[in-house]
Amino acid sequence: MEINVMLYSQIIFIIALAIGAVSYYLGRKKTKQPMLTGVLGFFLGLIPILGLIYLIVLVRKPELAASTAEA
Repeated sequence: MEINVMLYSQIIFIIALAIGAVSYYLGRKKTKQPMLTGVLGFFLGLIPILGLIYLIVLVRKPELAASTAEA
């Protein structure tokens, strides 16, 4: 089965958009700069394994409200 470059690039772009959107959503709860988190997630999503590792790090990060309540 042959996959051409156009189809491959569209799949990678859709994956990057999804990882960027999820990163932004998580960034709103867990960081002070959600836009930067989303953009970084998009660019790391261009290499899907790096994007998944980035999402795992974001999921494991404590929420912003929880960390300020402890201090």
